[in-house]
Amino acid sequence: MEEEPKALDFVAVGDIVTDSFIDLKDVRIDKEKDEGDHGYDEICFRFGDKIPYEDVEVVPAVGNSPNAAVSASRLGLNTGLITNVGDDIYGKQDLEQLRSESIDLSNVEVHEGERSNLHYVLQFGAERTILVNHQQYNYKFPELDPAPKYLYLSSLAENSLPYHEEIADYLEKHSETKLAFQPGTFQMKLGYEKLKRLYELSELFFCNKQEAQRILETKEDDIKELAKIMHEHGPNIAVITDGVNGAYAFDGNEMWHMPMYPDPKPPIDRTGAGDSFSSTFTAAMATGKSIPEALEWGPVNSMAVVQDIGAQAGLLSREKLLEHLENRPEDYQPSKLE
Repeated sequence: MEEEPKALDFVAVGDIVTDSFIDLKDVRIDKEKDEGDHGYDEICFRFGDKIPYEDVEVVPAVGNSPNAAVSASRLGLNTGLITNVGDDIYGKQDLEQLRSESIDLSNVEVHEGERSNLHYVLQFGAERTILVNHQQYNYKFPELDPAPKYLYLSSLAENSLPYHEEIADYLEKHSETKLAFQPGTFQMKLGYEKLKRLYELSELFFCNKQEAQRILETKEDDIKELAKIMHEHGPNIAVITDGVNGAYAFDGNEMWHMPMYPDPKPPIDRTGAGDSFSSTFTAAMATGKSIPEALEWGPVNSMAVVQDIGAQAGLLSREKLLEHLENRPEDYQPSKLE
């Protein structure tokens, strides 16, 4: 007698890309301010000139959701990915890489005659600027049976609004599946109202401080207030990161703060730090951990991933992550805020 398929613990949904990391050499960083007086950096080089670079490295099968899937799989969760690729060499390399990470690919759609996503990452020190181009696939959400414990939703292309509605329909029919939502650029551009159903269906929600201000269309600068406002907009647990100031989580009753896990040496590449934090927090919750425990897990993987090029090379196994926690500094503890 055939056994019924086991429900996946973690299924990531979102676009997959190949990143070409170009290590720049002869550029200038200028400090600027936007209309809201928020500071930002501009990367500048001579237009029309030949710009030397140090090195280039091609990394397949990345993107917010594939990064999250690899993170969850290495942490021991039974993991799948819902995504789309073309039938070109980049799509084939993406699938080969994901198979090596033991990720279920039964819901990956290969589009005949179409290209896969290819991005260029302009690297300068530990910071990067990414040139992006998402192929506009004909998205269709599969009927997942059995339903997974967690659906992790992140970056999709600009033609994907109807697809988001399909995802919301699925979640409303399958209350046993919890949604973790880490919006990408286009999802934030859509605004809250167009994705209101997904915000309200979210068990977990992740973004950084600046993204929260953008989504909520507010100049509120107190991150604790931002977490409370985000919670009021639907998510059961709102998690907001603030760079070197750590991460905050609010569940409607309690507010928690977690500092960064200290870097053993200066970061090499910050690509994927947010993905590793969010996915590791979600993986911890999927295995029955509390909010403070999940907050302890997340920054450890962020610390590890910035020590390597790309968003996946540094991701830890569960054993290694727990080893870092055992050897944590004394002040690496979650604190409950008033």
